[in-house]
Amino acid sequence: MRKKYRKVVVGGTFDRLHLGHKALLRKAFEVGEYVYVGLTSDEMIRGKPHAEKILPYGLRLRDLIKFFEVNGYSNYRIIKIKTSIGFADRMKGLEAIVVSEETYKGALVVNRAREENGLKPLEIVTIGIIKSVIGPKISSSLIRAGLIDPFGRPVSSGNETLRKTFKGKERNTPGDTDGEA
Repeated sequence: MRKKYRKVVVGGTFDRLHLGHKALLRKAFEVGEYVYVGLTSDEMIRGKPHAEKILPYGLRLRDLIKFFEVNGYSNYRIIKIKTSIGFADRMKGLEAIVVSEETYKGALVVNRAREENGLKPLEIVTIGIIKSVIGPKISSSLIRAGLIDPFGRPVSSGNETLRKTFKGKERNTPGDTDGEA
């Protein structure tokens, strides 16, 4: 099946791969024949919340590769980036950038830089925010803080099932992982 774009780019820290990261990456492979992944360097993450808890580049790289293998993705290249724009402002063959609603403004910055370099702006493919059980979104920051797991569920102190009340409804939260890789 022919995909909409030949080459797409997606970027991030991809610390503790969670459902939001996976949705973003799956969308990139859904729309692109070849996916370039910009993976932030260790130097670039120093200012992030709980930066001391962010996995080192090598482990984040390993986790990405494992996710790609488990899902049968083979047409990709992971490139270490040292700035938020990475290589996307210089690579001529790129056609689209895949972002979340939260990182949409970053795509605009990339496109501005591409235009300044005489390149065509990228089509912007946007996915929605993946919601967490305890808050508005699943994020690596909440995972690093120990508040949720990569599936957006509250972290328990033991193996017991957590029961939380949200908007007056009791809910079992750990549940099945639905085979997510």
